[in-house]
Order: sequence, then structure tokens, then C-alpha cells
Amino acid sequence: MLEPKVWQLTAGSAVLGLVLAAGAVALAGPWDSGQRKAERDWAAAQGRTGGAHHPGGHPGKPAPAPSAAGVLDELAPPVESLSAPADLPAGLRKTLGPLLESPDLGPAPAASVVDVATGEQLFGERADRPMAPASTIKIATAVAALSALGPDHRIGTTVVTADDKGEGDDKGGDEGDSEGDDKAKGDDPTEITLVGGGDATLDRKGLRALAEDTARALRDRGVHEVAVRFDVSLYSGPREHPIGPNDNIAPVTALMTGQGRLDDSARDSFGGPAPRSGDPAGDAADVFADLLRERGLKTSGPPAMRKAPKDADRLAVTYSRPVSALVERMLTNSDNDIAESLVRQTAIKAGRPASFAGAQQAVQAELKEQKLPVGGALLRDGSGLNRHDRITSGLLTALLARAADPDRPELRPVLTGLPVAGFSGTLQGRYTDADAITGSGMIRAKTGTLTGVNSLAGTVVGPGGRLLAFAFLAEKAPGPDTAQRALDHLSAELTS
Repeated sequence: MLEPKVWQLTAGSAVLGLVLAAGAVALAGPWDSGQRKAERDWAAAQGRTGGAHHPGGHPGKPAPAPSAAGVLDELAPPVESLSAPADLPAGLRKTLGPLLESPDLGPAPAASVVDVATGEQLFGERADRPMAPASTIKIATAVAALSALGPDHRIGTTVVTADDKGEGDDKGGDEGDSEGDDKAKGDDPTEITLVGGGDATLDRKGLRALAEDTARALRDRGVHEVAVRFDVSLYSGPREHPIGPNDNIAPVTALMTGQGRLDDSARDSFGGPAPRSGDPAGDAADVFADLLRERGLKTSGPPAMRKAPKDADRLAVTYSRPVSALVERMLTNSDNDIAESLVRQTAIKAGRPASFAGAQQAVQAELKEQKLPVGGALLRDGSGLNRHDRITSGLLTALLARAADPDRPELRPVLTGLPVAGFSGTLQGRYTDADAITGSGMIRAKTGTLTGVNSLAGTVVGPGGRLLAFAFLAEKAPGPDTAQRALDHLSAELTS
């Protein structure tokens, strides 16, 4: 459990802001270019007086609208009115206790409810028991990646060459070289290498821009024919997730496009199961070679896998969206490919191998460094598909509370990326039953589902106006649908 920390100066405005943001996000949609529309507009408004920027000295223009800050000052309740009711823990035990005993949640579900402002655990049942988290483990993935990499970090995919033909460089040669040999060497295609950086969101649009920049750079060097290579050496260890070939995740490789999807889902926003390629890196290289040919370059044979030379010059680069955007997208859509990419980026930052084992070590070390309660945790992957993952409900609520800490603004995408109950992402079709409808639009939470495993962890504004973090973990549940409805009911009770 987190040590208590009372935010007396900021609690009123912070809670009210989160309430307003939740409603605005539900209307604005889940995310737009990595930043939620409502939050982007709100942040832009903070640096000026009115709703638009008006440089001074322009007669005839209307005066700026009243500042939003002044309105919010009038609306904000006194900090003391946000104190949790003294009987709240007892009330939660009375309300949640019987619901947690539902047979739909298996024989021994775990639960934790925490007051985010103080870190106090208001309700706990087996909260320190490690259990299979399924996709709620992505909350740990998100916190570790944002903390280690920073929200503005971008993942690059590059094209390099070690061949300097066309630059006017004369490196000379051995005395035995003949003019015929020089001519034959000059006729060889220039070798270029597409180097994967681990961007699981690279799509055809990004590859097209990379091919355009590469073709331009090669034309400037006087190059018209290339041999395409591709480098995936950034990652090590097994490519296949322990779950095996599965529509929910592509082979984990440092280079892919469209997440290796073989259907039309790659054209839109990724997310959800789809048939996957067995060789996403080779497929991406093939697409890249096609795009180069469309731009007038000749290619010599099919792309081949080869590590780029150390002294290679960079011809072009394309970058992913910031990690903050990747985290939001991962949480909203429960994107397994992004999750595995982010934990490997965390491992690279820590100087560990970018593998399943290296990522586990890096993420657990990062969370431990932040003094989070990682005892008993086993983070065998970043996505939660591994049935040997273990996490406690207490750790999940601690992660959510840390993401809400005013002193850790870089972690805020963990909260803004959570699906909104009944409106977005993996919660879009839930909270429709009569006993859970009160949670619709009020709860933001990450879902988790494996066979026999169901989980839910998120935030809600509870009694007294306090922001609560909750986590419910269930194993050996008899059926996914009934388990999900039971979890929805549990969390909805926190709104009243």
C-alpha cells in the first residue's frame, strides 16, 4: 500500500478536474493523435485568458471571454467537504463484501479499493495475494514505460547505408585493382538496410514517408538501384509469445507494419484479434521495397535479413507517436503488440536485453525503484497473455494512485488511457445491466480476460467526492460473461 500523502492544497481542484475530464472525454472520444481531445483543449486554454489567442493592440475585436479558472474557483467545493465519510470503509465492506462472494467470480477473488488522495486502503480482500491479472498488467507496463522513457519519447525506424557511392568519395584501392574491376564494383547496387526500432504502430503511411525520404536521399547520391536488407537485431530471445501463434498478438519483432495483420483492421485503428503473419519483419521489408520501386528505384532481388554495419550512414528516419500516445492507445484498445514493444523499450533504456526475460527484469526493477509494492509480482510479459503472470490487487491500486499523483504528471496517460465505461475501448459494450448502469460514463478501467481469469482495475469518484482506485481479480470463474457482469456490478457500487 502507498504511504499516506494528503494533498490539502490541490485535492479540491484535482478531483473536480478529473470529474469534468471524465465527462468531456466520454463526449470527445477516446483519443486523438495520442492526446485526448478534451484534455488537449483544456491544456491549451490554460495559457491564455479566453478561448482564443488575441495578440494585443487590435481595435474592433471582441474582448476575451472570462477566464475558465475564475469559473472553476467559484464551483470548486471546499477541500474539507471532500473528506471521505468516516463510515466509508465500513460501508464498502457491507456493500462489496457480499458481491465479492458471488460464485460468478470464482472461489477466492481479490479486491482493493484505495483513496487516491491519501493512499488509504478503504477495502481489501486478499489484496496482497498474487493472482493472474490478464490485461490489467498493462497498467504496470504503462507506469514503467512512462517513468523510464518519459512521455515524449518516440521510437524510430531508420534506413541506413554503409555504401558511399555517389558522394564523390574516393577511398582508393589496392594497386592490383584494374579498371574493369572498378567498373564492375560501380555497377553493384547500393546496399541499404531498414532497421527496426521496435515501433509496433508503424503502418503503411509511415513506411511510405520513409520510402519517400530514402528515395530522395539516394537520388541526391546518384543512386538508382539498391539491394534492400532489414535488421531486427534490436530484440533478442524468442519471437513467439509463450501463448503460441494467436490472433491476439503478432510475433514479437523489432520491425513490423500494420502489426502483421492480414485483414483490413490494419487500415483503421489497430486493436482486437486478427489473423497475423508469421514473418511481420520480412513482410514490412517487402512493402518497403515495393514503395521504393514506386518511386523509381530498382531493387536487386528480394529483401534479406542482415544486421546493419556499425559505421552506416542514416538516410531517413520515421518516428512513432510519443510514448504518452502509445500508452493511451494500448490501454484503450488493450493492444498486446504495443504492450510488448513498450516493455522492451523499457529494457533497452535500462541496458537489459530486449527480450521477454529482460523486459520482466526491467519493469519489475523500475516499479521497485518507485517503492511500489511489487512483492509476489511476476511480470512475465507486458501484455498479460502469459498465464504465469502474477500481480496483486494492492499493486494495481498503488499503480493507479501513483499515476494520479500531482507530482508525477508524466504518468497521467495511465489514467487518460483507461476506457470509459459504456463509451470507449474495451468497456464500450459493458455496464448495460440494471445493477451496473450507474457506472456508465462514471468509471474508467482496464479490463482483463483469459479463460477462467477476469479482472478490472480503474478509477471512480466515490462518496464524498473522493477519487477512488479499485482493482478486482477473479480466477476460476465459471464463465466470462457472468464474471464481467459481476465485476461491473462491483465497481458500479463505488459510485454511490
